[in-house]
Amino acid sequence: MASLRILYFAWVRERIGQDEEVVERPAAGATIASLLDTLGAADEAHAAAFAERSRLRAALDQRFVPLDTEIGEASELAIFPPVTGG
Repeated sequence: MASLRILYFAWVRERIGQDEEVVERPAAGATIASLLDTLGAADEAHAAAFAERSRLRAALDQRFVPLDTEIGEASELAIFPPVTGG
């Protein structure tokens, strides 16, 4: 079984109640958005964290990507709010 490590940051982590989890890597063709749908259907904490997709950003294997990106053979997915600097 190939696994996918999911890292959560900032308020996403706070809503889910954990900073990371390991899941079975989704089937070929699955996108980050479809994985978030699956996780969100599993419990209320994930559903609340993923409810407003426009407020989420993602990185696959430490490379910023849109949520409609296929997960493919990635081993790590990070989910976080938009980052601003100043």
